[in-house]
Amino acid sequence: MSDLTTAPASRHAITTPFLTPGTRVATALAVLVAQVGLAIPAVLNGLFQQDLHTTSAQLTWISDAFLVPVTLLELSFGALGDLFGRKRLLIGGSLLMAVGELISVLTPSAGTSNTAAIATLWTGQALTGIGAAVLFPTSLAMVAAGTHTAKDRARGIAVWSAALSSGGFVSPLLGGLVTKMSWGDDPTATWRWAFVAVFLLALISAAVALTARNSSAPEGRSLDWPGQITVAVSLFALLFAVIQGATSGWSSPWVIGGFVVAVVFFAAFIAAERRSPAPLLRLSLFANRAFAVSSLVTVLGMFAFLGTAYSTSIRLAAIQEFSPLETAIAFVLLQGFALVLMPVTAKTIHSYNPRWALGAGFLLIAAGDFWIAAQSAVDRSLWPIVAPLVLVGIGFAFALSGVTAVAVNTVPNHLAGMASGTTSQLRDFGFTLGPAVIGAIALSAAASEIQHKLHASSALRAAMEKFGASAPPEAVGAVNSGPLGANAVAGNPIQNVAFHALDHAYAIGYVVCGVSALVAALLAAAGMLGGAARRPLVTEESLHD
Repeated sequence: MSDLTTAPASRHAITTPFLTPGTRVATALAVLVAQVGLAIPAVLNGLFQQDLHTTSAQLTWISDAFLVPVTLLELSFGALGDLFGRKRLLIGGSLLMAVGELISVLTPSAGTSNTAAIATLWTGQALTGIGAAVLFPTSLAMVAAGTHTAKDRARGIAVWSAALSSGGFVSPLLGGLVTKMSWGDDPTATWRWAFVAVFLLALISAAVALTARNSSAPEGRSLDWPGQITVAVSLFALLFAVIQGATSGWSSPWVIGGFVVAVVFFAAFIAAERRSPAPLLRLSLFANRAFAVSSLVTVLGMFAFLGTAYSTSIRLAAIQEFSPLETAIAFVLLQGFALVLMPVTAKTIHSYNPRWALGAGFLLIAAGDFWIAAQSAVDRSLWPIVAPLVLVGIGFAFALSGVTAVAVNTVPNHLAGMASGTTSQLRDFGFTLGPAVIGAIALSAAASEIQHKLHASSALRAAMEKFGASAPPEAVGAVNSGPLGANAVAGNPIQNVAFHALDHAYAIGYVVCGVSALVAALLAAAGMLGGAARRPLVTEESLHD
């Protein structure tokens, strides 16, 4: 492995002396569009279920079909941007997102079987996710490469973070509004308009990216195929095992095999990176305590936040059956504060150790999660969870800026691409784990409670047998697909049982998210004990201090 103290200068590197207005707008718009693509399915879960007759696992995989390639490929695209220039990746990533969303729009109706429809939607979302995997690290690396003082970088990161979170609250509003328009004669097919909107935004992002100034940092970088392949296989196997565990059972050979493959290939990734002369990820970065702690905090904290967002989406859209526009209100509260508080977060991470923002942000997220967990879904109103959602939203605003600043500021400038890619991958790995783990825990718990109620009541079992013999096959299939399907089919004998089981199960999900956020806050606080009140941009010489 090459020494981290090697001089960063390279006569072949393309540098960006400052962020031009075109670059600022292009990077902000790119990350906004990527986040819109990530977040927009959250308000559409109810429509997906009604239109495509999804099982619980299929519904989870619609979100994770996007998130998995984002998680797998961000480090790779960080390297590609360093090698070949980030501007072309910004353009290409936006165009690939447009292609993926167009395929999603062309998803056929479910008919008697939803296999083709689900496969098409998964394919479209996977391609969109690959495009977003380009945009997340590339846009952040362009900001880091174009800022050379603590004040400028704090401002740049705050703008980037605000744009990311703006995408998070624009997407539900966009989804809620466009789904009011009719799509043929099917009132449940209007979710396709949301993907049309993202398609158009991605095209605009590609056009604006033409005005950006290029940058790269090719010294010490390569495509590192062994590292890319082993980390991709490891992460995919882990996510597959977590997601499928709730459906196939945790003792399933496929699930156990997934965990085994994840461990084996992660060990292979570590070995490959240690031997590579130009690794995808310099493991020496983790010798720096600030970077190592921030990496762990990032995974735990982002898991908590997107687990909260996913639980809120399922609670409002699939359990309480709110409309996409009503559900959007919750996501404005969750992600809108990052934009409103941008001047405050920028000043905070510049004037104080960014880990103060990190710890306080995750502490607020934890408090909000525990508060929501105590609010029953039986009260079919948004008001009981407005205040806790505000807490989570304010916490996320500070945590997101803090996570990004701590990670990027603890490496030399020429490693900004690697740090950006690593931070983005860790953030989105946490994001991907959120729906996967919370979905697995909640759906397993709800299914167990439903089965317990069925075993305890002979009248309920008899009613289910009568329903199975007389109801339409698609209704019977939906009820048997899992707790969400049982709750969605009106008039079936276990609908009320499924509703209460899901209410209890997702309350557990909020508690899990709260505990994760609390641990992240405590880790950030522990990291502060040995840190300076303020930490300027880190140089090569101070990397291991």
